[in-house]
Amino acid sequence: MRVSVLLATLPLALAAPQKRAPLHIPRNVELVEDKYIVKLRVPSDGDVSATVDAAVSVIAADADQIFETFGGFAATLTKEEIETLRSSPNVEYIEQNAVIEAYATQTGAPWGLARLSNVAPGSTTYTYDDVAGAGTCVYIVDTGIEVSHPDFEGRATWVANLIDSDNTDGNGHGTHVAGTVGGATYGVAKETTLFGVKVLNAAGSGTTASVVGGMDFVVSDGPSRASQCPRGIAVNMSLGGSFSAAINAAAANVVSAGYFLAVAAGNGDKFGRPQDSASFSPASEPTVCTVGATDINDSVASFSNYGSLLDVYAPGVAVLSTWIGGTTRSISGTSMASPHIAGLGAYFMSLGAAGATTMCEYIRSQALSGVISGVRAGTANLLAQN
Repeated sequence: MRVSVLLATLPLALAAPQKRAPLHIPRNVELVEDKYIVKLRVPSDGDVSATVDAAVSVIAADADQIFETFGGFAATLTKEEIETLRSSPNVEYIEQNAVIEAYATQTGAPWGLARLSNVAPGSTTYTYDDVAGAGTCVYIVDTGIEVSHPDFEGRATWVANLIDSDNTDGNGHGTHVAGTVGGATYGVAKETTLFGVKVLNAAGSGTTASVVGGMDFVVSDGPSRASQCPRGIAVNMSLGGSFSAAINAAAANVVSAGYFLAVAAGNGDKFGRPQDSASFSPASEPTVCTVGATDINDSVASFSNYGSLLDVYAPGVAVLSTWIGGTTRSISGTSMASPHIAGLGAYFMSLGAAGATTMCEYIRSQALSGVISGVRAGTANLLAQN
């Protein structure tokens, strides 16, 4: 899509003189050369597309996407174009596009859902109300979903692809996550409806733009699902990268729209050494529900990030769930912990226990306190329960 931009001619967002818009370059992550996210200061009654299209062109940029609800666009920009945009009072910030990846690690033996419904570890029974998420919907923002997998019983639908032209899950990560959220055998909310939003490719890799685009789609698409999801909407994001203002802003926009957003805390640095979640996005966005991982012995997983922004822990080591090809697989990661919480959110919404906007606090209030070993100082010692 060709977009012409003259932000200098747009109405001033603020009357006072403006400083140059910040240029954010994400650290400790692979950058996408010459690709940027431009966050605009859009008037409250403004239309992003109209605002951009109405401008008189001094920069001609090939836009990968326009983000209607986020309020910005992705484009290929030269250094000169970046500097021109930074001088406009209508630009909030510019961020270089970066690679975003799924959070999954080593394989292992399965241990099921039982930990969510028992006070003591070691049980093999999962006890739940048979409403089980009925009347709710969960967007899986990931590698896609193999919607034909028998464990989904026809409740999974492919709704968007922001990364490529292949409308299949060529990786398996998204299908695994979806199974933990709402599979008939492996899911927390066994009657919820699942929507696949593909933002990562078959290698489990995407970009800041694809992830922001996925969240932008959810906010735009959600209102059309009101009759399908009368009990509420949840979103799961088992992915991330280094701190990104754009990703955090888009995540906050999802929450502001009235959806419960569960995200993975992250699997540490490139060597698997745990880090503070404050250095990762979307895990560092304060309004989302950030989830760490535990093992079958109620110990913090060796790879799980930590910190004051982590809200709750859930099972994330050797989790058995659905896989591509109609199969199953056991994998580990905070990616596997987060869908337990997204599913739990859908489950509680179907029971009328809490709404989407207060769901994270409700889940925290129902969690077991102080039972996890290895929790670092300043991190919540809360293990999710249904």
